[in-house]
Amino acid sequence: QVQLVESGGGSVQAGGSLRLSCKVSGSSYSSVCVGWFRQAPGKEREGVALINTGSLSPIYVDSVRGRFTISQDNAKATLYLQMNSLKPEDSAMYYCAAEPGRPPSYPCTLSVTGYNYWGQGTQVTVSS
Repeated sequence: QVQLVESGGGSVQAGGSLRLSCKVSGSSYSSVCVGWFRQAPGKEREGVALINTGSLSPIYVDSVRGRFTISQDNAKATLYLQMNSLKPEDSAMYYCAAEPGRPPSYPCTLSVTGYNYWGQGTQVTVSS
């Protein structure tokens, strides 16, 4: 059973930065599609940044490309999301998600249907 624990959310003014962390346990970290989704009130959950831990090929939703960076520490089995130049529209609950058993050649998806394991979420609030 894969377990995901997020941390690092909080409140920040527009233009500020936050770094989210997601500790992954219960699965080999070497062959996983893992990353971040977010859901604002009244909106659908959307993929933000995902990475294949084998190929290290990240994908981003267009609205965050150039501002957010996904990275990982294999030794700690921990995923990070560095969020810079935050905007009020980035405010949401951010969730870590994972789907193990993905070889390095597997193209991770931004779709929620591609992931069976989810964390509890961490709130990010950006004020204008």
